[in-house]
Amino acid sequence: MNTLKEHTLVMVRGLPGSGKSTLCRLLSEEGKYPVFSFDDYFTDATTGEYDFRHEDNHIAYKHCAERVEEAMQKSVVRIFLDNCFTLEWEMEPYFKLAKQFGYRMMAVTVENRHGGINNHGISNEQVQKMAAKYKVVLVPE
Repeated sequence: MNTLKEHTLVMVRGLPGSGKSTLCRLLSEEGKYPVFSFDDYFTDATTGEYDFRHEDNHIAYKHCAERVEEAMQKSVVRIFLDNCFTLEWEMEPYFKLAKQFGYRMMAVTVENRHGGINNHGISNEQVQKMAAKYKVVLVPE
């Protein structure tokens, strides 16, 4: 089987400023494949202005999962997800969707070795807290 023809969901995860969005833009082949993000909910489509509201987190998570599901229903060959995914529960809906729609699932962790700065004004203290919770699974448990 040619694995490049398989339906694939690629979760690109990492801390703020690591380069997730940049990598997704490259992998999407200039928009040939969709990139979905938790941040899309908080970004004005016209101006590109980002307005994060913590109280709307649950809506943003749901919005992103719904858009991924719609793409899977349309049988889009490759789908990219650009989110921090520091906690397992944040990834769980996508594991379920991939299984439901027969998508191969890949998780890519991006490291901030280039000194990138997050675009959302998240404090270094908060990024450190996120890093402490971040779990990488190198071997299935």
